[in-house]
Amino acid sequence: MTPGTTTSMADHTTDVTTDETHEHHTHHPGEREVGALDAVPPGPAGAPAAKGSGPLARAARTARLVGPPAAVFAVILAVWYAISYGVLSEDRRFLLPPPHAVIDQGFLAAEARGEILASLWVSTEVALIGLAIAFVLGSVLAILMSQANWIERSLYPYAVFLQTVPILALVPVMGFWFGFGTTSRITVCVIIALFPLIINPLKGLLDADRGLHDLLTMGGASRWTRLVKLQIPTAMPDVFTGLQTAAGLSVVGAVVGDFYFGRGEIGLGLLLSRYSSRLQSEEMLATVFVACALGIVVFWLFGALGRRSVGRWNEAWGTRSRH
Repeated sequence: MTPGTTTSMADHTTDVTTDETHEHHTHHPGEREVGALDAVPPGPAGAPAAKGSGPLARAARTARLVGPPAAVFAVILAVWYAISYGVLSEDRRFLLPPPHAVIDQGFLAAEARGEILASLWVSTEVALIGLAIAFVLGSVLAILMSQANWIERSLYPYAVFLQTVPILALVPVMGFWFGFGTTSRITVCVIIALFPLIINPLKGLLDADRGLHDLLTMGGASRWTRLVKLQIPTAMPDVFTGLQTAAGLSVVGAVVGDFYFGRGEIGLGLLLSRYSSRLQSEEMLATVFVACALGIVVFWLFGALGRRSVGRWNEAWGTRSRH
Protein backbone atom coordinates (compact mmCIF):
# COMPACT_ATOMS: atom_id res chain seq x y z
CA MET A 1 0.00 0.00 0.00
CA THR A 2 1.37 3.36 -1.00
CA PRO A 3 1.72 6.29 1.38
CA GLY A 4 -0.84 8.25 -0.57
CA THR A 5 -3.39 5.51 -0.15
CA THR A 6 -2.76 5.40 3.61
CA THR A 7 -3.33 9.14 3.93
CA SER A 8 -6.53 8.95 1.91
CA MET A 9 -7.93 6.18 4.11
CA ALA A 10 -7.04 8.12 7.29
CA ASP A 11 -8.82 11.21 5.97
CA HIS A 12 -11.84 9.11 5.10
CA THR A 13 -11.90 7.61 8.59
CA THR A 14 -11.68 11.09 10.14
CA ASP A 15 -14.56 12.33 8.00
CA VAL A 16 -16.71 9.36 8.97
CA THR A 17 -15.97 9.89 12.67
CA THR A 18 -16.77 13.60 12.41
CA ASP A 19 -20.04 12.87 10.66
CA GLU A 20 -21.00 10.30 13.29
CA THR A 21 -20.19 12.74 16.07
CA HIS A 22 -22.22 15.48 14.37
CA GLU A 23 -25.11 13.07 13.87
CA HIS A 24 -24.88 12.00 17.51
CA HIS A 25 -25.09 15.60 18.79
CA THR A 26 -27.90 16.67 16.47
CA HIS A 27 -30.91 17.58 18.61
CA HIS A 28 -34.51 17.46 17.64
CA PRO A 29 -36.88 20.41 17.83
CA GLY A 30 -38.00 21.11 21.38
CA GLU A 31 -35.08 19.19 22.92
CA ARG A 32 -32.77 21.23 25.23
CA GLU A 33 -29.16 21.24 24.20
CA VAL A 34 -26.91 19.61 26.75
CA GLY A 35 -24.37 22.05 28.21
CA ALA A 36 -21.34 21.83 30.42
CA LEU A 37 -23.44 22.37 33.54
CA ASP A 38 -25.44 19.23 32.72
CA ALA A 39 -22.41 16.96 33.10
CA VAL A 40 -23.70 15.84 36.49
CA PRO A 41 -27.24 14.49 36.08
CA PRO A 42 -29.82 15.84 38.48
CA GLY A 43 -30.93 13.63 41.32
CA PRO A 44 -34.25 11.84 41.19
CA ALA A 45 -37.37 13.80 41.87
CA GLY A 46 -38.15 14.09 45.57
CA ALA A 47 -34.59 13.22 46.63
CA PRO A 48 -33.81 14.38 50.20
CA ALA A 49 -31.68 17.45 50.81
CA ALA A 50 -28.06 17.19 51.84
CA LYS A 51 -27.42 15.55 55.16
CA GLY A 52 -27.65 17.94 58.09
CA SER A 53 -29.81 20.54 56.32
CA GLY A 54 -33.50 21.24 56.35
CA PRO A 55 -36.02 21.77 59.15
CA LEU A 56 -36.29 18.08 60.01
CA ALA A 57 -32.53 17.76 60.50
CA ARG A 58 -32.46 20.89 62.67
CA ALA A 59 -35.37 19.59 64.71
CA ALA A 60 -33.56 16.27 65.18
CA ARG A 61 -30.40 18.03 66.38
CA THR A 62 -32.43 20.15 68.79
CA ALA A 63 -34.18 17.06 70.12
CA ARG A 64 -30.86 15.30 70.68
CA LEU A 65 -29.54 18.36 72.51
CA VAL A 66 -32.57 19.19 74.65
CA GLY A 67 -34.19 15.78 74.96
CA PRO A 68 -31.91 14.06 77.52
CA PRO A 69 -31.81 17.00 80.00
CA ALA A 70 -35.58 17.43 79.63
CA ALA A 71 -36.12 13.74 80.33
CA VAL A 72 -33.95 13.89 83.45
CA PHE A 73 -35.80 17.02 84.59
CA ALA A 74 -39.13 15.24 84.16
CA VAL A 75 -37.88 12.31 86.24
CA ILE A 76 -36.71 14.70 88.99
CA LEU A 77 -40.12 16.39 89.06
CA ALA A 78 -41.88 13.03 89.23
CA VAL A 79 -39.72 11.86 92.13
CA TRP A 80 -40.18 15.21 93.87
CA TYR A 81 -43.97 14.99 93.63
CA ALA A 82 -43.87 11.36 94.74
CA ILE A 83 -41.93 12.27 97.89
CA SER A 84 -44.09 15.33 98.65
CA TYR A 85 -47.44 13.55 98.31
CA GLY A 86 -46.58 9.87 98.67
CA VAL A 87 -43.93 9.77 101.39
CA LEU A 88 -44.51 12.87 103.51
CA SER A 89 -47.73 13.34 105.41
CA GLU A 90 -49.56 16.63 105.15
CA ASP A 91 -48.24 17.95 108.46
CA ARG A 92 -44.64 17.14 107.40
CA ARG A 93 -44.93 18.36 103.82
CA PHE A 94 -43.13 21.57 104.74
CA LEU A 95 -39.90 19.55 104.66
CA LEU A 96 -40.22 19.22 100.88
CA PRO A 97 -43.10 21.24 99.45
CA PRO A 98 -44.19 20.33 95.90
CA PRO A 99 -42.70 22.22 92.95
CA HIS A 100 -45.84 24.25 92.19
CA ALA A 101 -45.88 25.54 95.81
CA VAL A 102 -42.24 26.66 95.48
CA ILE A 103 -43.04 28.51 92.26
CA ASP A 104 -46.20 30.07 93.71
CA GLN A 105 -44.79 31.26 97.03
CA GLY A 106 -41.12 31.67 96.13
CA PHE A 107 -41.27 33.29 92.68
CA LEU A 108 -44.79 34.54 92.03
CA ALA A 109 -45.37 36.14 95.44
CA ALA A 110 -44.28 39.78 95.14
CA GLU A 111 -42.69 40.05 98.59
CA ALA A 112 -40.56 36.91 98.32
CA ARG A 113 -39.58 37.68 94.73
CA GLY A 114 -38.42 41.16 95.70
CA GLU A 115 -36.32 39.83 98.59
CA ILE A 116 -34.72 37.15 96.43
CA LEU A 117 -33.88 39.54 93.58
CA ALA A 118 -32.38 42.10 95.98
CA SER A 119 -30.23 39.44 97.65
CA LEU A 120 -29.25 38.06 94.23
CA TRP A 121 -27.80 41.44 93.27
CA VAL A 122 -25.79 41.62 96.50
CA SER A 123 -24.33 38.12 96.07
CA THR A 124 -23.58 38.69 92.38
CA GLU A 125 -21.69 41.88 93.18
CA VAL A 126 -19.65 40.18 95.90
CA ALA A 127 -18.88 37.18 93.68
CA LEU A 128 -17.75 39.27 90.70
CA ILE A 129 -15.57 41.58 92.79
CA GLY A 130 -13.95 38.59 94.48
CA LEU A 131 -13.44 36.89 91.11
CA ALA A 132 -11.82 40.00 89.63
CA ILE A 133 -9.41 40.32 92.55
CA ALA A 134 -8.59 36.61 92.41
CA PHE A 135 -7.97 36.83 88.66
CA VAL A 136 -5.48 39.68 89.03
CA LEU A 137 -3.66 38.01 91.93
CA GLY A 138 -3.67 34.60 90.23
CA SER A 139 -2.35 35.99 86.95
CA VAL A 140 0.49 37.86 88.64
CA LEU A 141 1.48 34.84 90.73
CA ALA A 142 1.30 32.49 87.74
CA ILE A 143 3.54 34.78 85.66
CA LEU A 144 6.07 35.07 88.47
CA MET A 145 6.09 31.30 89.03
CA SER A 146 6.62 30.67 85.31
CA GLN A 147 9.73 32.83 85.15
CA ALA A 148 11.94 30.94 87.59
CA ASN A 149 11.90 27.53 89.24
CA TRP A 150 12.84 28.92 92.63
CA ILE A 151 9.84 31.26 92.58
CA GLU A 152 7.54 28.38 91.69
CA ARG A 153 8.97 26.21 94.47
CA SER A 154 8.57 29.08 96.93
CA LEU A 155 4.94 29.98 96.12
CA TYR A 156 3.37 26.69 95.06
CA PRO A 157 2.91 25.27 98.61
CA TYR A 158 0.96 28.37 99.64
CA ALA A 159 -1.27 28.08 96.58
CA VAL A 160 -2.10 24.54 97.67
CA PHE A 161 -2.68 25.81 101.20
CA LEU A 162 -5.32 28.23 99.91
CA GLN A 163 -7.10 25.33 98.24
CA THR A 164 -7.15 23.16 101.36
CA VAL A 165 -7.78 25.74 104.06
CA PRO A 166 -11.16 25.27 105.82
CA ILE A 167 -13.04 28.50 105.22
CA LEU A 168 -15.34 28.00 108.19
CA ALA A 169 -12.34 27.89 110.49
CA LEU A 170 -11.23 31.28 109.18
CA VAL A 171 -14.64 32.94 109.55
CA PRO A 172 -13.99 34.18 113.13
CA VAL A 173 -10.51 35.40 112.18
CA MET A 174 -11.70 37.27 109.07
CA GLY A 175 -14.61 38.69 111.02
CA PHE A 176 -12.19 39.94 113.68
CA TRP A 177 -9.87 41.47 111.09
CA PHE A 178 -12.25 42.81 108.44
CA GLY A 179 -15.61 42.89 110.20
CA PHE A 180 -18.64 40.85 109.19
CA GLY A 181 -19.70 42.86 106.16
CA THR A 182 -18.89 42.92 102.46
CA THR A 183 -15.11 42.95 102.84
CA SER A 184 -15.06 39.61 104.63
CA ARG A 185 -17.38 38.04 102.05
CA ILE A 186 -15.15 39.22 99.21
CA THR A 187 -12.13 37.79 101.03
CA VAL A 188 -13.84 34.39 101.17
CA CYS A 189 -14.52 34.56 97.43
CA VAL A 190 -10.88 35.41 96.71
CA ILE A 191 -9.55 32.54 98.84
CA ILE A 192 -11.89 29.98 97.25
CA ALA A 193 -11.44 31.16 93.64
CA LEU A 194 -7.69 31.84 93.65
CA PHE A 195 -6.26 28.34 93.25
CA PRO A 196 -7.57 27.54 89.71
CA LEU A 197 -6.56 31.05 88.62
CA ILE A 198 -2.98 30.23 89.58
CA ILE A 199 -2.62 26.61 88.50
CA ASN A 200 -4.37 26.74 85.12
CA PRO A 201 -2.55 29.84 83.79
CA LEU A 202 0.73 28.48 85.16
CA LYS A 203 0.22 25.25 83.24
CA GLY A 204 -0.44 27.18 80.04
CA LEU A 205 2.58 29.43 80.50
CA LEU A 206 4.86 26.44 81.03
CA ASP A 207 3.41 24.48 78.09
CA ALA A 208 4.68 26.91 75.45
CA ASP A 209 6.42 25.11 72.58
CA ARG A 210 10.09 24.49 73.29
CA GLY A 211 11.01 24.96 69.64
CA LEU A 212 9.48 28.43 69.64
CA HIS A 213 11.38 29.19 72.84
CA ASP A 214 14.60 28.25 71.06
CA LEU A 215 13.65 30.36 68.05
CA LEU A 216 13.11 33.41 70.25
CA THR A 217 16.40 32.73 72.00
CA MET A 218 18.20 32.66 68.64
CA GLY A 219 16.57 35.99 67.80
CA GLY A 220 17.76 37.53 71.04
CA ALA A 221 14.25 38.10 72.38
CA SER A 222 13.94 39.56 75.86
CA ARG A 223 12.09 37.86 78.70
CA TRP A 224 9.21 40.33 78.29
CA THR A 225 8.94 39.63 74.54
CA ARG A 226 8.96 35.89 75.19
CA LEU A 227 6.17 36.30 77.75
CA VAL A 228 3.96 38.56 75.65
CA LYS A 229 4.50 36.99 72.23
CA LEU A 230 4.63 33.31 73.16
CA GLN A 231 3.70 32.31 76.69
CA ILE A 232 0.58 34.41 77.30
CA PRO A 233 -1.08 33.52 73.94
CA THR A 234 -0.31 29.85 74.56
CA ALA A 235 -1.80 30.05 78.05
CA MET A 236 -5.10 31.69 77.03
CA PRO A 237 -7.11 28.42 76.74
CA ASP A 238 -5.98 27.42 80.23
CA VAL A 239 -6.74 30.92 81.53
CA PHE A 240 -10.36 30.58 80.40
CA THR A 241 -10.56 27.12 81.91
CA GLY A 242 -9.43 28.56 85.23
CA LEU A 243 -11.87 31.46 84.92
CA GLN A 244 -14.76 29.13 84.20
CA THR A 245 -13.98 27.03 87.27
CA ALA A 246 -13.24 29.99 89.52
CA ALA A 247 -16.46 31.77 88.54
CA GLY A 248 -18.58 28.99 90.00
CA LEU A 249 -16.37 28.79 93.08
CA SER A 250 -16.69 32.54 93.60
CA VAL A 251 -20.49 32.23 93.69
CA VAL A 252 -20.14 29.45 96.26
CA GLY A 253 -17.86 31.68 98.33
CA ALA A 254 -20.30 34.58 98.18
CA VAL A 255 -23.23 32.45 99.37
CA VAL A 256 -21.27 30.54 102.02
CA GLY A 257 -19.60 33.66 103.40
CA ASP A 258 -22.91 35.48 103.52
CA PHE A 259 -24.53 32.53 105.30
CA TYR A 260 -21.92 32.20 108.03
CA PHE A 261 -21.10 35.85 108.63
CA GLY A 262 -24.78 36.64 109.00
CA ARG A 263 -24.44 40.42 109.04
CA GLY A 264 -24.38 43.34 106.67
CA GLU A 265 -26.34 43.50 103.43
CA ILE A 266 -28.69 40.58 102.88
CA GLY A 267 -27.33 38.27 100.20
CA LEU A 268 -28.55 34.86 99.15
CA GLY A 269 -26.77 33.10 102.03
CA LEU A 270 -28.19 35.34 104.72
CA LEU A 271 -31.64 35.11 103.15
CA LEU A 272 -31.37 31.31 103.22
CA SER A 273 -30.53 31.48 106.92
CA ARG A 274 -33.55 33.66 107.64
CA TYR A 275 -35.99 31.52 105.65
CA SER A 276 -34.65 28.40 107.35
CA SER A 277 -35.13 29.85 110.83
CA ARG A 278 -38.72 30.81 109.95
CA LEU A 279 -39.49 27.39 108.39
CA GLN A 280 -40.39 29.09 105.11
CA SER A 281 -39.40 26.09 103.04
CA GLU A 282 -40.93 27.29 99.75
CA GLU A 283 -39.02 30.56 99.82
CA MET A 284 -35.89 28.78 101.00
CA LEU A 285 -35.95 26.31 98.09
CA ALA A 286 -36.59 29.15 95.66
CA THR A 287 -33.51 30.94 97.00
CA VAL A 288 -31.46 27.74 96.61
CA PHE A 289 -32.55 27.46 92.97
CA VAL A 290 -31.64 31.10 92.32
CA ALA A 291 -28.18 30.56 93.82
CA CYS A 292 -27.69 27.48 91.64
CA ALA A 293 -28.86 29.43 88.59
CA LEU A 294 -26.36 32.18 89.35
CA GLY A 295 -23.52 29.66 89.42
CA ILE A 296 -24.69 28.09 86.15
CA VAL A 297 -24.99 31.46 84.42
CA VAL A 298 -21.49 32.67 85.33
CA PHE A 299 -20.04 29.26 84.39
CA TRP A 300 -21.79 29.41 81.01
CA LEU A 301 -20.82 33.04 80.39
CA PHE A 302 -17.11 32.40 80.85
CA GLY A 303 -17.40 29.23 78.79
CA ALA A 304 -19.02 31.19 75.95
CA LEU A 305 -16.36 33.88 76.28
CA GLY A 306 -13.63 31.26 76.06
CA ARG A 307 -15.16 29.63 72.97
CA ARG A 308 -15.50 33.00 71.27
CA SER A 309 -11.96 34.09 72.14
CA VAL A 310 -9.88 30.95 71.57
CA GLY A 311 -12.31 28.42 70.10
CA ARG A 312 -11.35 29.29 66.52
CA TRP A 313 -7.80 28.03 66.93
CA ASN A 314 -7.87 25.81 70.02
CA GLU A 315 -9.37 22.36 69.58
CA ALA A 316 -10.34 21.94 73.23
CA TRP A 317 -12.47 25.10 73.17
CA GLY A 318 -13.74 24.69 69.62
CA THR A 319 -17.16 23.33 68.74
CA ARG A 320 -16.81 19.65 67.99
CA SER A 321 -19.56 17.16 67.27
CA ARG A 322 -19.49 13.79 68.97
CA HIS A 323 -21.03 10.77 67.36
